[in-house]
Amino acid sequence: MTSDPQASVTPGGYREVLRVAWPLVVSMGSFTLMQFCDRMFLAWYSADAIQAALPAGILSFTMICGFMALAGYAGTFVAHYHGAGDRAGCGRATAQGVLLALASWPFMLALMPIGQWALRLSGHAPGVLRDELAYFNILMIGSVATPLGSAVSSYFTGRGDTVTNMYANLAANVANIALDYAMIFGRWGFPEMGIAGAAWATVISGFLAPAIMFALYFRPAANAECATRRTFRLDRPLFLRMIRFGLPSAGHLLMDVGSFTLFVLFLGRFGRSDFAASNIALSINNVAFMPLIGISIAASILVGQYQGRGDSANAEKSGWTALKVGWMYMALIAATFVLFPRAYFSVFAGRGPAGLEIGEVLPTGRFLLAMMAAWGMMDAINLILSGALKGAGDTRFVMWYSVIMAWGVWLTGELIVLFVLRRGVLAAWLWLMAYVILMALGYVWRYRAGRWKAIALIEHEQPIAPARPGGESFAVVS
Repeated sequence: MTSDPQASVTPGGYREVLRVAWPLVVSMGSFTLMQFCDRMFLAWYSADAIQAALPAGILSFTMICGFMALAGYAGTFVAHYHGAGDRAGCGRATAQGVLLALASWPFMLALMPIGQWALRLSGHAPGVLRDELAYFNILMIGSVATPLGSAVSSYFTGRGDTVTNMYANLAANVANIALDYAMIFGRWGFPEMGIAGAAWATVISGFLAPAIMFALYFRPAANAECATRRTFRLDRPLFLRMIRFGLPSAGHLLMDVGSFTLFVLFLGRFGRSDFAASNIALSINNVAFMPLIGISIAASILVGQYQGRGDSANAEKSGWTALKVGWMYMALIAATFVLFPRAYFSVFAGRGPAGLEIGEVLPTGRFLLAMMAAWGMMDAINLILSGALKGAGDTRFVMWYSVIMAWGVWLTGELIVLFVLRRGVLAAWLWLMAYVILMALGYVWRYRAGRWKAIALIEHEQPIAPARPGGESFAVVS
């Protein structure tokens, strides 16, 4: 029996949440920086490219995200098995996620014609549409990298090892930034490819993080601890159980991202400056959004680990603590949105004759940033508490609630605002802010009600001394 290095950490407290969350925040922050640089380079390259990148990028993610969430839900099973002390279960769960990811590739490729049809239906300018199709098609060709990375990373993150995930994603994102610059503008021996170069840079670097994590997953030490090689096969009962709980989680993300995609496509019907200002503001919003996803994943991990251990009190405490951490982070970011709108938009100002001028986008953009600051605290609730609920296995509520709110309330209201009342981009964003607030109220109610505490996600087939939530296993098993 080894000593527990986490014994001095208060269960569900700030130190535990931060220890799990900070590598995820850094990882998501590096992704944000990568995407920010991608958009910045495209804005420098041409006005058509920056207008095309967000609609085509988010549409491709819409086609991919459900499969990513389904494969990545292995992480919740890993967290529960880790909390229960079942090391081999961690390996078995990860393997099912990887198999789900590989099986998803043909389905994602089959969705390409639907995405192309949606882009053509959006009514965007010919130059923008041409760039959208090029960007979308290339991203879909390499789409398997996203669910594959989500699946294999679940082995590490589900066991509380978020540092490995951080280093792998940092390497991939740094590579993406370098390839973006080289392939968009034609530097360092690469041809000038514009928006197609940005897409190929994303695809190439997208396989780097999974490759690093697979090498670590199959290493002798991991195999000795969790039987990662022996369990790398189909486990039909676990595979089906993962689909049962993972499909609602996948449906939640698909419906959530899908509704947002339609919103972005609706905005494309506005003039060049309003559409560009909205796309730039949404790109800037990733500065706040992506690190919050890291905190949400941390909440999911800790809630899952404590639930696997049978400790619902500390599971609940972990979720609330993660939310407080998210609020502190969001308050800082919101202040910069209000105080420095010109600084944010200036990095997207055109550097050539085809680029955007800051005077075209700043008048609208400063109001959009102010609205993002206002809704940020509520969006933190949506991201973090939905993550905590999914970590407990309460995926059906999260899915149905998001579907009803996003499609029944938000998009219905946007159709009325844009096509019946014929209001502009600011009115569309105001209704988006109202929707975010309403969503937050529902998640607070559900989490406080505590029905998720009675959900049994895994079957405890063999009693093993539980691992410390948020850290490595310390129990000795035969």
